[in-house]
Amino acid sequence: MNTPQNNDTVVLAFTGSLDNGEIFYEVKKDDPMHVVIGGNNLPPSLEATVRKMTIGDLQKVRVPPEEAYGPRQKELLQTIDNQEVIDRVQPKPGMVISLKTNKDGEEVSIPATVIEVEGSQVTVDYNHPLAGHHLNYRVELLDIKKSN
Repeated sequence: MNTPQNNDTVVLAFTGSLDNGEIFYEVKKDDPMHVVIGGNNLPPSLEATVRKMTIGDLQKVRVPPEEAYGPRQKELLQTIDNQEVIDRVQPKPGMVISLKTNKDGEEVSIPATVIEVEGSQVTVDYNHPLAGHHLNYRVELLDIKKSN
């Protein structure tokens, strides 16, 4: 049985979905993903499943939030009072906006999802949109390129 080993490159097609069936990411066979086994490029439970597969196998894997984007963090919800943001962006709930913040003395832009707009106040969520979700993968191993 020819299964992937450390440093082998696997060629994968997969569909990632949430528990409600919503697809959040898809990699098709005609444009597959190449991943090095042992390179920490896949969630541990997904990599463990791929390590047991042979070419042509199709498996389903459920990845817990702790292995994916982590749990939702309440402290990453924030209400800002900024008329300039309102005027410039005209935010609406569900919209992802880029907000500037100071990190280690440098100004950086961070994406945030608008939760609510009330007057000049905008409540935003800095959590990754997939934080707190189990991720369901339907993965197919298309090829294994052995390391030398």
